Amino acid sequence: MAPYTTLSKEDIETILTPYGVKQIHSLKVLSGGSENTNYKVQTEGKKLVVTVCELKTVKNATELGLLLEHLAQNNFKTSKIIRTLDNKLLTLWQGKPVMVKSFVKGIILDTLPIDVIALVGSELGRLHKVEAPKYLQNYANFGKQEFKNIKKYAPNSSFDAWLSQNLEYIQPYINPKLPQGLIHADVFSNNVVVNQLHNSVVIFDFEEAVNYYSVYDIGMTIIGICAEGITINFEKVSALLKAYQRERKLLDIEINALQAFTVYAGSAMTFWRHSHFNYTKPDPNFFNHYKALQTLTDFIKQQPADCFIKLAQ
Repeated sequence: MAPYTTLSKEDIETILTPYGVKQIHSLKVLSGGSENTNYKVQTEGKKLVVTVCELKTVKNATELGLLLEHLAQNNFKTSKIIRTLDNKLLTLWQGKPVMVKSFVKGIILDTLPIDVIALVGSELGRLHKVEAPKYLQNYANFGKQEFKNIKKYAPNSSFDAWLSQNLEYIQPYINPKLPQGLIHADVFSNNVVVNQLHNSVVIFDFEEAVNYYSVYDIGMTIIGICAEGITINFEKVSALLKAYQRERKLLDIEINALQAFTVYAGSAMTFWRHSHFNYTKPDPNFFNHYKALQTLTDFIKQQPADCFIKLAQ
């Protein structure tokens, strides 16, 4: 991703002055999502990540910073936010919020092997035991409450019908008795740093974190790291779930809802791709980017009713 905000070495040094950093040795643009510009910065003795929040308000960016501190206070490994010398979470650059974080050392793998997926499962289980801060929103971004927006730009289309059918399939499993709490909501392989020995992982990028159903997060993680093309590797799902349950035991109601919530997560991600590239920021090169994920979601929905139940037991 090309950076939205281009920063020179001098700009970075100006940004880092409130942090007591007077000189940097090198900088590099990091690939990232559509909402931030990230620079990896080598200073004297340490590596930092300078993040310019392109779309966040100061309030949103502050809450993300507080969440990272909350995770650190609860001994959950992720990016550590660094405060200025006068204890501020953020600074501003050309009116945009800027945060500085520690650089997480390791590698990002396009495809995670089973042993690494088990490590992710353990970390996800630990995350779901951390109390959700009160400022987190209690619905998923691009979740079912937003599906109705398809009526604004593609009413009565085949995709509209597909989304409606999936919502009808999901709805009976939406139960207030399902455990809710802090979830990451975006555990894909590009949000997992793996150490060189493949015996430790760090989940980072909590941009989508919300207070929502834990089983939705598991479903999204299955989509994110257990998919192989347009199918799911069920050995990987089994490894994920077994490791997860060594940290947090799933309730029967969650196990019974797991397949539906994986369909839910797939539908939400497919809807995001469809709406983003066909409506919000139309891009002819990505008009059909949603289709592979749509096919994957259909594959999950078509599995026998006891498939996911057996995997979780």
